[in-house]
Amino acid sequence: MSRELNFEHILTPAGIERHRRLSIDGDGRITAIEPSAPGAAFDGWLALPGMPSAHSHAFQRGLAGYGEARQGEDSFWSWRDSMYRLAAGLDPDTLYELCWHTYREMLAAGYTSVAEFHYLHRRRDGERATECVDAVIRAATDAGMRQSFIPVFYQRGGFDAPAGPAQARFLHRDAEDFLTLVAMYQRHCGGVAAHSLRAVPADMIEDMVLGAAELLGPSAPVHLHIAEQPAEVAACVAATGRRPVELLAETVELGPHWSLVHATHTDHAEQALIRASGATVVLCPLTEGYLGDGMFPAAEFAAAGGRIAIGSDSNVRIDAVEELRWLEYGQRLSTGRRGCFANAEGLGAALWGRLAAGGAAPLGLPVGALQVGSYADVVTVDAGAMLFAGCDGPHAVLDALITAGDGRAIDQVWVGGRRHVPLEGGEFGPALRRIMAPGEGA
Repeated sequence: MSRELNFEHILTPAGIERHRRLSIDGDGRITAIEPSAPGAAFDGWLALPGMPSAHSHAFQRGLAGYGEARQGEDSFWSWRDSMYRLAAGLDPDTLYELCWHTYREMLAAGYTSVAEFHYLHRRRDGERATECVDAVIRAATDAGMRQSFIPVFYQRGGFDAPAGPAQARFLHRDAEDFLTLVAMYQRHCGGVAAHSLRAVPADMIEDMVLGAAELLGPSAPVHLHIAEQPAEVAACVAATGRRPVELLAETVELGPHWSLVHATHTDHAEQALIRASGATVVLCPLTEGYLGDGMFPAAEFAAAGGRIAIGSDSNVRIDAVEELRWLEYGQRLSTGRRGCFANAEGLGAALWGRLAAGGAAPLGLPVGALQVGSYADVVTVDAGAMLFAGCDGPHAVLDALITAGDGRAIDQVWVGGRRHVPLEGGEFGPALRRIMAPGEGA
């Protein structure tokens, strides 16, 4: 069934346009963008493409409130203890509730699609099962979130270390074993991922890529955490004699279907390799700050032609607006310059438009842009909010949104042209408190 939406202003790849009607087909795709009819009732004042989260671990939303007590020299590596405890204790029902709630929060905060990076492949007793995969897929469907499901291959504990008990739920024996799962969920998979170079040997990544291309097609997205921590880079060099991106580029043919998550501690030569390949760097500023990862030179990389997207990653804080503000402000702090992603018309429209469009390749879906052929995934900004009282037009509103607002300024959400309203739910609190209690879990 076709439908129409009318907006006073919309952000398109060509910029902000006034009084536009979106025609939407039964599959939820935009078939035409035309001037609104005279006297048309508008569905919103300013419509933006819904933001894709190009990297998400929905279950990690349950870590909010945990892992913050100081215990010596805390870092990403010590944080993993809390994450492992949560992962070890989740049952499919609790996982479903937690992910459903996470996706509803994401919709309310400006995200309308997600690349879900999933690696809970076994039961709590270590036996192979698919109940957790089913729970995560069903949670997105029931919440109304457009999901690109990305199963994750995890094979070992480090470059020279076997997996430990805390990683038991993540494991596959080899690429063939992992691809069996991909084949089982072929119609749901938006792509595949190797967790990281430390968790999957390079030769197995090559096998995974070749097998995934046969199952999902040669342009299916491939994801990988890379160079997130200095210790990870040092371990890669010690084990292989190569820096992470160098090793990856020697092993597989990088291309526009690749998404490299974080890339925080890549050097200039590695960044040039990424740009030349057309791969996307997926940045997760809130999570990178939360974990103490460091700062990728995103503004310099993008100005030189690099492709970037954002992800909500740990989902401990879910807010597309704040994610973009941290991206911009982090670059200001590291470079001493303002307006790192701005153009002559301002910051907000340029930043939102760039990062939304950047999410299409990691998800392997026509999302992140209000244009013919893309899904009608739309969020609107509440122009009546006090925050915007002094703004004289949509560009000023978007600048205020990025520098002074947050997800609460998003007042309406459509996914595939269908409106979503906030829903209460998520009966996972008691289960999380039990899992995370001292002496429980992993």
